[in-house]
Amino acid sequence: MTVDKIIQAGKEVIRIEAEAVANLINSIDNQFVKAVDVIYNSKGRVVFSGMGKSGLIARKIVATLNSTGTAAIYLHPTDALHGDLGMVRKDDVVILISKSGETEELVNLLPMFKRLQVVLIAMTADPESSISKTCDITLNIAVKEEACPHDLVPTASTTATLALGDALSVALLQKNGFTAEDFAFLHPGGSLGKRLSLKISEIMTKGDNVPSVNEEASIKDAILEITSKRLGATCVVNQNGILKGIITDGDLRRLLEKSLSINGLKAKEIMTSDPKVLEQDYLASFALQQMENYKITSLVIIDTEKKPVGMIHLHDLINLGLRQR
Repeated sequence: MTVDKIIQAGKEVIRIEAEAVANLINSIDNQFVKAVDVIYNSKGRVVFSGMGKSGLIARKIVATLNSTGTAAIYLHPTDALHGDLGMVRKDDVVILISKSGETEELVNLLPMFKRLQVVLIAMTADPESSISKTCDITLNIAVKEEACPHDLVPTASTTATLALGDALSVALLQKNGFTAEDFAFLHPGGSLGKRLSLKISEIMTKGDNVPSVNEEASIKDAILEITSKRLGATCVVNQNGILKGIITDGDLRRLLEKSLSINGLKAKEIMTSDPKVLEQDYLASFALQQMENYKITSLVIIDTEKKPVGMIHLHDLINLGLRQR
């Protein structure tokens, strides 16, 4: 197979699957609305079931629903026939995924689900199938063709099913009023959770570790403070502890380039007045954004009286994984 043919084959798969997803727009109809309303009003969970690749897609939809505030579980059809049906409760909503609508294991489960009196939703390509006719709601996942050249291997159909599952998840997310804060609560780990929940107060350097010198201090004292606290900068405050400016190691290097002598200079004479500051209740991700916008590496954290209560360094935020990749 030549390079050109490989490229052509890859592009053809993408074209077919993109077309399959685009055609799903016609499936967003009253049946879709009913499905969203039933799940929203349910006091139980959403139970997905499917065999083979449909089962794998079901697991992904379950994960998306759980991460966006809708409780969901996956039930393997074979395991259900051997005891796991006990996972299903009357208040649950059951969604069965089967392209043909005739998957034997799912068809065998239909009488049991009916006995449990759960709401049944079919995701199938055949509205006249056994599963579709038995279910209360049918979501159409029909595709014109599979990306497989023999039109056999589930490719476009599984992509379409996954997209429809995402549509359900997002519609429910919006109907539930699910917020970024809710998302952060369910995703405490990883950079995403940190960007959405980690506050400056939780990670800033504070107390005696905050570098600070009086505005009347000598340059030598400022250098010693920057060196000892290892944040690459020091706050400059007045006699009342109010922030007046900041001195960075970059400021000192530039000063030495301009002057042969720094004797007699005071902190207030070389500091940067009105430095960029934030209060500690802001998200750490916002602090990172401010640093990158203003091209600075240190940010002073102040209280309501404009007294420095902390400091954060750009490298610390990046090391925490807050930078979007």
